Amino acid sequence: MTGNIDNRLRKPYLWLLGFGGTATLLISGSTAVNGPVTTPPPPAPTVLAQPTTPPTLTPAVTPAVTPAVTPAVTPAVIPTMSQPAVTTATSQPTTTPHVTSAPQIAITPQATITSQPAVTPRMTAAPQPTTAPTPPPGPEAGTRQARLFTNGRWQPEKVRVPRSGSGRYRVVPGQARPPRGKGKVVRYIVEVERGLPFDREEFALQVHRILNDPRGWGFRFHRVSRGPVDIRVSLSSPAMTDRRCLPLRTLGLLSCWNGGRAVINAMRWNEGAPGYRGDVASYREYVISHEVGHGLGHGHVSCPGRGRRAPVMLQQTKSLHGCRPNPWPFPERGPRALG
Repeated sequence: MTGNIDNRLRKPYLWLLGFGGTATLLISGSTAVNGPVTTPPPPAPTVLAQPTTPPTLTPAVTPAVTPAVTPAVTPAVIPTMSQPAVTTATSQPTTTPHVTSAPQIAITPQATITSQPAVTPRMTAAPQPTTAPTPPPGPEAGTRQARLFTNGRWQPEKVRVPRSGSGRYRVVPGQARPPRGKGKVVRYIVEVERGLPFDREEFALQVHRILNDPRGWGFRFHRVSRGPVDIRVSLSSPAMTDRRCLPLRTLGLLSCWNGGRAVINAMRWNEGAPGYRGDVASYREYVISHEVGHGLGHGHVSCPGRGRRAPVMLQQTKSLHGCRPNPWPFPERGPRALG
């Protein structure tokens, strides 16, 4: 029993002696590895000899040092960040420069380069709003509107009328029936010289409205495009007016009634007369009523007195002779809707 007890006591003592000797060897070995501070860092094989370093670090450390300057930076950064070698390298003072250089390579300006395309569309889209707003209307538009509204009426827009047209008339097709009533029906036709800057249909509509106005001659005018007619209303250039009005002298300025035709001078239809002071719409009503009045058997009259309303058969294109302009045969009847 004594021998067994001695052996039991000796075994822990021997185990402590063995552990102390091993610790002494390890302490002496670590002192030899660390060395003084002034000595240069151990070479790369020293790092590989550490038992804690995994064997896979050898191919990862080698490309991380050499291709740091070369363009192949991105593939070197990906393996270093995926490996847990960074945790081991922090315990090694010799590998600290490699750890600090790895984040520098990882923090590249790639993030800013990827954000640059987002700035490019903004720069291209910036000039677009400058072209979007429409320019403000110039003074011409305001001047035209002020000129078109005269004497409480909207005036027709003026156009450029040539001195002469083609010399041939074109009949406005279709017909316009007379208003309902008991008055006599007068058949008439409307024609426009070719080459004039007026719409034929619009001219025919205005003629029909003027002739059938309640302030007019009191007949029921029926526009047709064929067959026998009582009156022709012909819009003519100044040169054509002079030829159609012979032997009367119109001098390219006046209109006339001649040979069953009311020859309407296109220049006057466009500009009016001085006595109407820019009221071209009212002058058009006068010149149609006046020339068709000749076709109905009415002659020229004089002004009944200064300041009084001019008769429609007064030559108001030449002068009002002190009268006030008046485009209607019976202005006291007042306007009403046609039936």
